[in-house]
Amino acid sequence: MTLTLTWEALNIIGTLAFAISGALVAMEEDYDILGVFVLGVVTAFGGGLIRNLLIGIPLEIIWNQEVLFGVAVLAISIVFILPSKWIRKWQMWVILFDAIGLGAFAIQGANYAVSIQAPFVAVIIAATLTGTGGGMLRDLLAGRKPMIFQKEIYALWAILGGLVIGLNLIEGPYTIFILLPVIVILRMLSVYFNWNLPREFKWNDK
Repeated sequence: MTLTLTWEALNIIGTLAFAISGALVAMEEDYDILGVFVLGVVTAFGGGLIRNLLIGIPLEIIWNQEVLFGVAVLAISIVFILPSKWIRKWQMWVILFDAIGLGAFAIQGANYAVSIQAPFVAVIIAATLTGTGGGMLRDLLAGRKPMIFQKEIYALWAILGGLVIGLNLIEGPYTIFILLPVIVILRMLSVYFNWNLPREFKWNDK
């Protein structure tokens, strides 16, 4: 799979997943139809905007992605018209699609950083910020504490993607088919088993 095809595949997967997660969060917060579409679109393209700023892609390119906008709007529309009884466990669906978007954009950011021969540290940063950007903007606009800063392990899996790609630990053109499912599965496992990074130790002053 060429770099161009990989870029496009990850762009579609990440945009679709984050559009759905944004729409689900908006519906969970009882937004009206405008709010659902706004939050869905911002979530879908927020990570891309952060990615473009990070790796030097002109921001105006985002407006030339008519196909991706169509994909996002279609996905948000489907989510909006589905009966609520079909999507009973809202939070789990949000986490699933967020995990897919996290993995897709993390891999995309890391791949592009490698393609321009960026330093190893830049590959890690590109993977992390590109993977978490859309979800972070979604949570901030929804008045929630961003997942990246709280419960369960989140950004670490984007960092893992950057490490694997930066160190070339998985060789070959089909890295996406191995690494993306691994990131998604690890993210879901961290939620299911409530894996957390260390927090501040609370001393007992009594």
